[in-house]
Amino acid sequence: MTTQAPASAEVELSIGGMTCASCAARIEKKLNRMDGVTASVNYATEKAKVAFEDGVEVADLIATVEATGYTAALPKPPAVEQGQEQAEPADELAPLRQRLFTALVLAVPVIAMAMVPALQFDNWQWLSLTLAAPVVTYAAWPFHKAAWTNARHGAATMDTLVSLGTGAAFLWSLWALFFGDAGMPGMRHGFEFTIARSDGASNIYLEAAAGVTAFILAGRYFEARSKRTAGAALKALLELGAKDVTVLRNKGAGAQRPRTRAVVGDGWEEVRIPVAELAVGDRFVVRPGEKIATDGVVVEGASAVDASMLTGESVPVEVGVGDGVTGATVNAGGRLVVEATRVGADTQLARMAKLVEDAQNGKAAAQRLADRISAVFVPIVITLAVATLGYWLGTGEGWTAAFTAAVAVLIIACPCALGLATPTALLVGTGRGAQLGVLIKGPEVLESTRKVDTIVLDKTGTVTTGRMTLLAVHTADGTTEAEVLRLAGALEHASEHPIARAIADAAARAGELPAVEGFENVPGLGVQGVVDGHAVVAGREALLNEWSQYLSEGLAEVKLNAEAAGRTVIAVGWDGEARAVLEVADAVKPTSAEAIAELRALGLTPVLLTGDHRLVAEAVAAEVGIEPEHVIAEVMPQDKVDTVRRLQAEGRVVAMVGDGVNDAAALAQADLGLAMGTGTDAAIEAGDLTLVRGDLLAAADAIRLSRRTLGIIKSNLFWAFGYNVAALPLAAAGLLNPMIAGAAMAFSSVFVVGNSLRLRRFR
Repeated sequence: MTTQAPASAEVELSIGGMTCASCAARIEKKLNRMDGVTASVNYATEKAKVAFEDGVEVADLIATVEATGYTAALPKPPAVEQGQEQAEPADELAPLRQRLFTALVLAVPVIAMAMVPALQFDNWQWLSLTLAAPVVTYAAWPFHKAAWTNARHGAATMDTLVSLGTGAAFLWSLWALFFGDAGMPGMRHGFEFTIARSDGASNIYLEAAAGVTAFILAGRYFEARSKRTAGAALKALLELGAKDVTVLRNKGAGAQRPRTRAVVGDGWEEVRIPVAELAVGDRFVVRPGEKIATDGVVVEGASAVDASMLTGESVPVEVGVGDGVTGATVNAGGRLVVEATRVGADTQLARMAKLVEDAQNGKAAAQRLADRISAVFVPIVITLAVATLGYWLGTGEGWTAAFTAAVAVLIIACPCALGLATPTALLVGTGRGAQLGVLIKGPEVLESTRKVDTIVLDKTGTVTTGRMTLLAVHTADGTTEAEVLRLAGALEHASEHPIARAIADAAARAGELPAVEGFENVPGLGVQGVVDGHAVVAGREALLNEWSQYLSEGLAEVKLNAEAAGRTVIAVGWDGEARAVLEVADAVKPTSAEAIAELRALGLTPVLLTGDHRLVAEAVAAEVGIEPEHVIAEVMPQDKVDTVRRLQAEGRVVAMVGDGVNDAAALAQADLGLAMGTGTDAAIEAGDLTLVRGDLLAAADAIRLSRRTLGIIKSNLFWAFGYNVAALPLAAAGLLNPMIAGAAMAFSSVFVVGNSLRLRRFR
């Protein structure tokens, strides 16, 4: 086991043996009593997230859990970190399924005979005993075992209630059969499937003991299946990655013995290896249709990459030399050679999985309240059951009525639904979010989304693409757009300036560019050179004026309008004439206007925040539908956090969307930080929600999903609390048959899980 831990370390433990929310509360309480330890135990994920200080060892944490009556171990690393397939796990539900099958097959005839007098032949009660005994002993054994384990540690859980209730019903029936009149031939058993006071006619409870066991086992089984289904999104996420990769190795480098090898020339060969052996700096080949093995940068080739499985975006992204690519995305076009920049747990896929799992392991404030209630609930219920028994005996109703009411109290009280209310909704909600390209860091984030009323949007890279783009070409009479792009694009292709790259890229998409002769960069003004025998000039109007090439009245007006809209204008001329004006700007993303409309529909006021000139900012704002009074421009990076604070001081609850290092502090300061997944690591770490798609529409999706998940959690908790508050008085009043109580208790858990699973259909 792990020995000495560093200061303020954190570990996640897999917990075994938990059967209800009270178990999780007990383990959490024991761990938190240790010096320097802060723990959170999640019943749904069966994991404990533990932070501990220097001087505490992981072995101590495990020993504490085991001393409480449960098992603990360090979880195995996920397949995405190992880069290899793991063996199929054994069917964990098989033992539970076997006990459930046994209980159902044997309990159904017991219940039928008890409910239908016509089926009660002479000595039918002894057949009921024969059938019910295996149900109460074998099928219900997990409840009895857990109750005994907890009793030895001076604790009581939901299993204690189930064990006491079914055991008491069975033992009472044994006493009545062997020492009372219930075993007499010809005994008949009346039964009414109604909420009514017991009349004392029924004096054996084998149908309650067997039926309650079967109902609760059914609830546990479907609960376990649903928990597995709810966590399937995370498992699917982990399995997205490639398993093998073709790397380029120097033939003289003495590489490890590969599985397959092919010579590709120039001293290099292709070697097929497991992804786990890939290292930062390795170059690997991605053929059309293959998954990209890990995060990296394209060093050779061009292609379209399908990132839909990670981002939810259906349109493939064009990549070329120098572009970054993400592991687990699919190469939809040509052959690529990629240099690995991140491997293993550092990849975006692994970090996504970690974020999802961390969110699923957290607890919302409402769930922490439910946990505290569950921890004290069981002793209160046992006390209430004893008091109910004493009350009915004291009123002279007799042992039968008193015992029926006490057993019903024990069985109806099991608040498993409380323990499942938040975790199952989180499991499904965060898993669905990951599939849609929205990563939720923790449950407290869900509560923040409900209160937010203002959303601050960083302009560059969030509302806009973050790179210069050619937006329009305006030509003089007698000049075609294709001709302008061909000559100006060829000239700008020789320059490394971002504006020049925007023009060159647009021209390259229109056709092949000719060579340039005599290229010259004129600092601060533009570029000039000879293309196809034409002396071409491109840049500021002043540069063309030096060559006596003056803009026509029409082009001059276009230039003024474009500059008023905050765009950069490039004038182009050749052979002694000004031929065109090009508009270049940081283009607004196609979905930004639609996204801002959706954010307004969610009750949020959008605010545009940028360091750009106010004219540029207002032009972008007008294009996407943000009012001028909600534009904050010419803000220095270090002042962004102050802007968020100022809005908060005005009484607003602020969400911030950003993608850069300069946004990190503002993201952390905001009540809700949404980081674009296409942005920097610093921004992603500072955000509460990560928008993997890099699309502002994902922000609206994230807030809608978060609010929907929070709504499901609240409805789950309302049902769980309301169910117990309503049912306990009925049981104590003797108006609830124990078997009906068991069925209702099991249904409450299944209802909560089923309600949570509705989030899987979120669009």
